[in-house]
Amino acid sequence: MKKYLSTRKPWAFLDGYRGTSFSGEWPTLPEMFEITVQRFPTHACFTDFNATGKNTLSYAQVLENVKKCAQWLRSQGVEKGDRVAVSGKNSPEWGTVYLGALFAGAIIVPIDYGLHDHEIENLLKASDPKIFFVDEEKYEYFTSSSTKVKIYSVSPKHPEQYVYNLVADKEYKITPAVETDTAAILFTSGTTGTPKGVMLSHKNFVSDAYIAQTNLYISEKDVFYALLPIHHSYTMLAVFIESLAVGAEVVFGKSMAVSRMLKELREGKITMLLGVPLLFNKLLAGIMKGLKEKGPIVFGIMKGLMGISFFCKKVFHFNPGKFLFKPVLEKASISTIRVAICGGGPLAPSIFRVYQELGIDFIQGYGLTETSPIIALNPKEHFKIESVGQYFINYMEMRIDNPDENGIGEVQVKGPMVMQGYYKMEEETKAMFTSDGWLKTGDLGKLDFEGYLTLCGRAKNLIVTEGGKNVFPEEIENAFQLYNDIDQITIQGYIMDKETKSEGIEALIYPSEDCIKRLGVVRGDQNSADLVKETFSDIVEKVNKTLPAYARISKITILEEALEMTTTKKVKRNYQK
Repeated sequence: MKKYLSTRKPWAFLDGYRGTSFSGEWPTLPEMFEITVQRFPTHACFTDFNATGKNTLSYAQVLENVKKCAQWLRSQGVEKGDRVAVSGKNSPEWGTVYLGALFAGAIIVPIDYGLHDHEIENLLKASDPKIFFVDEEKYEYFTSSSTKVKIYSVSPKHPEQYVYNLVADKEYKITPAVETDTAAILFTSGTTGTPKGVMLSHKNFVSDAYIAQTNLYISEKDVFYALLPIHHSYTMLAVFIESLAVGAEVVFGKSMAVSRMLKELREGKITMLLGVPLLFNKLLAGIMKGLKEKGPIVFGIMKGLMGISFFCKKVFHFNPGKFLFKPVLEKASISTIRVAICGGGPLAPSIFRVYQELGIDFIQGYGLTETSPIIALNPKEHFKIESVGQYFINYMEMRIDNPDENGIGEVQVKGPMVMQGYYKMEEETKAMFTSDGWLKTGDLGKLDFEGYLTLCGRAKNLIVTEGGKNVFPEEIENAFQLYNDIDQITIQGYIMDKETKSEGIEALIYPSEDCIKRLGVVRGDQNSADLVKETFSDIVEKVNKTLPAYARISKITILEEALEMTTTKKVKRNYQK
């Protein structure tokens, strides 16, 4: 089997610290951070923007804050293995609590700040932390609620409880964690029932952070942008922990408001932009709109140059787009970006290609919370547009279970990044693994001869048509990503025949605000329902022509309200009728 393999070992430098700074196979997260501080004490570590401008803390300054936080936590009775929870907007204070808890030997429990108060209470009840740090908007609620957890703040608006102002009364002895200890509990779902908390060890995180670098070079010169919520495993590992592993700077974005995001991209001189499909779709829509406004002749020339740029990049590994389209990239505030990575969901190959044509080294990755999360990543030197990446062949295992005639089956993995299990849920943990120890991802996909993974969809979302054909909703949804009239499209099966229970394919469509304004209608107005449906029927007809007959949409439902989304901007598929 021919494989494209990197021979680099990005963690080779750790051998110089083995036996002195750490003694395990991998350092713990605190050990890793202290090694980085030794290497780059004056480098920028945490940066954020507020009313006073850009504020940056060096690695040495962050370590000082973290150790102070750890001592204070210990003074409050936090011991090795206890839980400390944190919920709030991305910020240096959030990062300080996260690291402070780990330095105290505790387990950090990051909680989604976008959840309702009662949902957060449910997660607090499930994880039973001794201390809970929360941001300003929810502070009053939790200090006056019936929860027994001690409440403190990651916002300076509550100075007496503010993390940076908390100081221990004396120096305390701390029992540090070892690499096999649980570092974090990440809740993936179940906020209203029994919450499912993924237990990830120090080894899980640190091994994944360094192994992922075999497919992507990063260094202390990079500047990462933490725009997506950092409680999520994707941002936590691929931005926060990766930065700390190499001595890079992390810029904390607190809002996805376009004007603020563009300002932070520009002034932060971001080199590593990690996002989800929705972010990259919206960013590209703005770029292409600007190009089209220059007129058909200029747009035609630009499209021709984009084709040449892609050819040069794919064949000669030379990237002329950065120079050809520099004004376009500068206007979009992305001219400093060295690499853009899409994760958290499938991205249409057409979107992937356009970024490559514009000169951005754009790649996709794949993982899930239960795998810390990265288990596949496209090397930018040898990317494949249709693939979510090559799995880390030398350091983990991946197989396709029970593949069909097209090689498609469930993706299953083994490796040092695979979770310890679900917190206090032995049966659910057991159900996630095969009898021979492989983690069942629940994703359907296929591997090529070089170990590159192509995803087809989630097993539980699979639609089986009347003719017995398997249809993956995600593949159909991808075909609509360039249509700006659509804010959300979600594909599901519907019962066409109650007797045979045969399924047809339905598209749930939520029109964009621009579309509603252009049509001059009011959302949900029955008098204009035919006009709206006709508009989207035309789009669906165009896409249907590109799909196999058995995968074509036969029913359209226009939504009056957007479907609920996760914080990584994926629709929660709990809408089935």
